[in-house]
Amino acid sequence: MISQDKIRNVAIIAHVDHGKTTLVDGLLRQANALSRKQELNGAQRVMDSDQLEAERGVTILAKNTAVLWKDYKINIIDTPGHADFGGEVERVLNMADGCVLLVDAAEGVLSQTKFVLSLALKLGLKPLVVVNKIDRRDQRADEVIEEISDLFLELASSEEQLDFEVLYAVGREGVVGKEVAVDEKISGALKVIGSKNLEPLFEAIVTEVPCPQGDEEGDWQLQVTNIDYDEYKGTYAIGRIARGKIRKGERIAVVRGEEGKVGEGKIEYLFNFEGLERKEIEEAGAGEMVAIAGLGVEIKIGDTLTALNNLEALDPLEISEPTVQVQFLVSTSPFVGREGQFSTSRQLKARLDRELEKNVGLRVALGPSSESWLVSGRGELHLAILIENMRREGYEFSVGRPEVIIRENESGEKEEPWELLTIEAPEEFVGVVTSRMGERKAIFKNMRNLKLGVRFEYEIATRNLIGFRGSFMSETSGTGIVNSLFIGYRKMGEAMTWIRNGVLIAAQTGSALSYDLARLQERGITFVEPSEEVYAGMIVGENSRSGDMAMNVCKGRKLTNVRSNADVLVRLSPAKKMSLEQSLSYLAADELLEVTPLNLRLRKKDLQQAAQKTG
Repeated sequence: MISQDKIRNVAIIAHVDHGKTTLVDGLLRQANALSRKQELNGAQRVMDSDQLEAERGVTILAKNTAVLWKDYKINIIDTPGHADFGGEVERVLNMADGCVLLVDAAEGVLSQTKFVLSLALKLGLKPLVVVNKIDRRDQRADEVIEEISDLFLELASSEEQLDFEVLYAVGREGVVGKEVAVDEKISGALKVIGSKNLEPLFEAIVTEVPCPQGDEEGDWQLQVTNIDYDEYKGTYAIGRIARGKIRKGERIAVVRGEEGKVGEGKIEYLFNFEGLERKEIEEAGAGEMVAIAGLGVEIKIGDTLTALNNLEALDPLEISEPTVQVQFLVSTSPFVGREGQFSTSRQLKARLDRELEKNVGLRVALGPSSESWLVSGRGELHLAILIENMRREGYEFSVGRPEVIIRENESGEKEEPWELLTIEAPEEFVGVVTSRMGERKAIFKNMRNLKLGVRFEYEIATRNLIGFRGSFMSETSGTGIVNSLFIGYRKMGEAMTWIRNGVLIAAQTGSALSYDLARLQERGITFVEPSEEVYAGMIVGENSRSGDMAMNVCKGRKLTNVRSNADVLVRLSPAKKMSLEQSLSYLAADELLEVTPLNLRLRKKDLQQAAQKTG
């Protein structure tokens, strides 16, 4: 068992895409914490092990890892940077004694930077600052350090928190140093001097971050901050030992807030972390991060595991409340059961209940009917990730349009969530930004010129922001950057005008035919391809006008004995295919998105009535 003074617990925190996971990968590699197989299989971003994380290039789940450096053990927590997964950050930061705040040398301090640093300073974590990506042509490291200093002045609660060490990094090359110089090979870029690896960061963590506190001789105590599962050992309770020593084979109690003791079990398996692996151990002491399995009792995030003779619970985890909700419904599609394994209300309810065990930022309540649920989360992406995971697991269901959660204040006035919105775009898209923000009733706060564009700051009601990211990325050909941070509930603001044409609806069930789709394209945009199966009431296109219209896309042309080349040749434009997030934001109040493992289908809630619309 490693001694307490040789343990360092540190969290890596930053805004999304500022390089946290890449830096953690570098720490693992340079500490020789990866096996040869892991080196070969995970050339980049080995910490993003989840399939959706790898596909989207964004960290969704907080993860534990550990490296041995000299005679120290450094436990590292890699946290998400996207605001929608702030609950993941909130639940794991109390496991750390220090944090590495990573800031992009070009983008500087952004919304999530402020959020994660405020959490860290509130918990009293010792901060280290790393200015990353100094090799960018548009880097402005000196200005960014000033922004960071101003942020600390704004958020710090003591003078000690204003004393932080600054390092410079090129994370993708695995280099960190204390000094920089102009890079003569790349115009505008900097390079690290005096270092060729991450050793200065290892050294700073060991010297600046304090060792964990906690009485090693007291009755042991641990708060569950994460839960994992495998089919061999069952549920893993993961957390940091707050007090005492824990031993394999020991009997423990589970204490849950005001409920008190809710169960008792035995530690069949005890693990700590080394690299990407869990290593089975016999005992561990205060300050160490461990995983416990084989308890044989229900465990929830926030539970306290204690010695049987001292049933003292630790303070509950503080998790911010959700701001956006989506209605999940049992699918009533004529095609239900064709593509998925799970579609009944019982199966959907069980899956949502399992999600609540690990997804601390999520809430589930009964919906308007017995076969619907209101699922609440931090934002569109938070809910879209859940929907995508469920469809990949074989679930079929329907969802409605995302809606913000409205509440009443003490005076009985209705309030809605607001967000601080940061937009970066090339100068040629300044007009697009100002126009779209005007349409969405946003309040302008600030604008500044960057080396490669312009940054805008707005305050905007969350309901007016829904659907903006996807459309803005399309309008800027992927060059725009959009970030937002929840800033609180305010009085209901002015709602944006709903801007969307009517839809074209299938009037009958069958296979879509080219001839009919060609007729449909005379009236608008198609969403389906030839030979694609459709059903009555399914949305198959967007009308060029405001009203909805039903059309038969399965009828075909009446056959005659006389044929011409014009009859045979049908020219069709490619169908418009929307992503999950785009589909959710496209929905109107009377529409649903049918979700299956193979397809996303837009449809009307009332299929029969919709199929009879004539415009």
